[in-house]
Amino acid sequence: MWKQFMGKLSWKSLKSGAGGGGGEGSPRAKSHPMSPRENGTLGKPPASPTSPSGVAGGEGRSREDAFIQKVKICSTVYDFADRGKDSPEKERKRQVLMSLVDCIGAAEEPLTETMMSACVRMFGLNLFRVFPPKVRSGTVGASETEEDEPFFDPSWYHLQVVYELLLRFVTSPFVDPKVARKYVDSSFISKLLDLFDSDDPRERDCLKTVLHRIYGKFMGNRPFIRKAVSNIFFRFVSEADHHNGIAELLEVFGSVISGFAKPLKEEHKLFLWKALIPLHKPKTVGVYLPQLTYCITQFIEKEPKLAGTVIRGLLKYWPVTNSQKEMMFLGELEEVLELIDMAEFQKCMVPLFRRIAKCLNSSHFQVAERALFLWNNEHLFDMISQNRQVIVPLVYPALERNARAHWNQSVLNVTMNVRKMFFDMDERLLLACQSNFQVEEEKRAAMEERRRLIWEQLERNADAAFRPANASFPATPSSAPPVVPTVT
Repeated sequence: MWKQFMGKLSWKSLKSGAGGGGGEGSPRAKSHPMSPRENGTLGKPPASPTSPSGVAGGEGRSREDAFIQKVKICSTVYDFADRGKDSPEKERKRQVLMSLVDCIGAAEEPLTETMMSACVRMFGLNLFRVFPPKVRSGTVGASETEEDEPFFDPSWYHLQVVYELLLRFVTSPFVDPKVARKYVDSSFISKLLDLFDSDDPRERDCLKTVLHRIYGKFMGNRPFIRKAVSNIFFRFVSEADHHNGIAELLEVFGSVISGFAKPLKEEHKLFLWKALIPLHKPKTVGVYLPQLTYCITQFIEKEPKLAGTVIRGLLKYWPVTNSQKEMMFLGELEEVLELIDMAEFQKCMVPLFRRIAKCLNSSHFQVAERALFLWNNEHLFDMISQNRQVIVPLVYPALERNARAHWNQSVLNVTMNVRKMFFDMDERLLLACQSNFQVEEEKRAAMEERRRLIWEQLERNADAAFRPANASFPATPSSAPPVVPTVT
């Protein structure tokens, strides 16, 4: 019996020794089902059990080192023109970029300054580049309203993830703007704005979102962004005459202008007069006119007195030989007139309706018809009726000429309707305008007849003065045979 007891004891000691666990018969530790080797993550060395602060510092350093190591992998720039070159490395870089997007999106601790610096440097290496000239060869001589065939960058497969990472970086609550502003500085923003000239519409759309987020988060950079965008507009109007990203920049500034405080600062009014209104000058205004009109109406809603300034600017850049552009201006003019008050309207109504009268007599029927449709606007018609003593004499001659001689039947019909509206508004004024028109037409006919007689007299005098000078040179009879030189 004693032997049996000693045998059991020795068996238990052997069993506990085989476990190797921890000294007092503890069972062997089981491996975790998601061990580093199984889940594909890098294994970490065991932390030193000296103190809790040492453990936290080691984890922070390893987190920062792993993040920076991934950023360095993504800082390598590849040639995407050759699709088969460095394909494994390109795919590895894209996978690392996607992991960084998830890392910043799921971050629970603030990014350190070293991590921010590495990120901004990586953004610059991947995004800031010179566009190839061959991409721009087809953009010269583009029409006013038709856009060129969109160009799709072959490197967009990777650039898309870089832009997604940049957007996550800017919008992350764990990126301190006071620290990140050291790196998202004026130089970075200037190079980012240069990318708006990209031919790829997908890139411009991403840039639009990124710039809006930067403007909202980095408040200290707002004056510089406004100044830099103004310079882009200046160069476009006076030098370049072509830029791919004007519509996107105006779309960003539409939301920026809506956030301006009342009353508007003088700087903002200068931006309207010197940067936005001159954008009506280029031939390609049709590409970005909706965004431009939205920005201008936002200014007028903030300060209605600016409506007169906008109308004077439109009259300054009014097209003369471009009928499509003239129709665009009439559409924008109607939107501005819906927001104008009576005091500003009276300041600019004389030059305004002189220009509208010229549009009424346009030989392009769509321009004439669009100008006539302005009378369908109730707000504008109400202001015209209150100032009819000034406006009706300006536009009645144009209406009368349309009724007598315009070639388009639709324009004739609308002209008669507008004349009837004036007749119902003030019959006596219309009859007086009609009488004045008849007198002016008679004067004009008499002047034309006088001019014709003067020219006839000049032609007779010239013929009489020229005839004696030719008398000494008699003409060769037409029946005489031509002289043929002989060859000896």
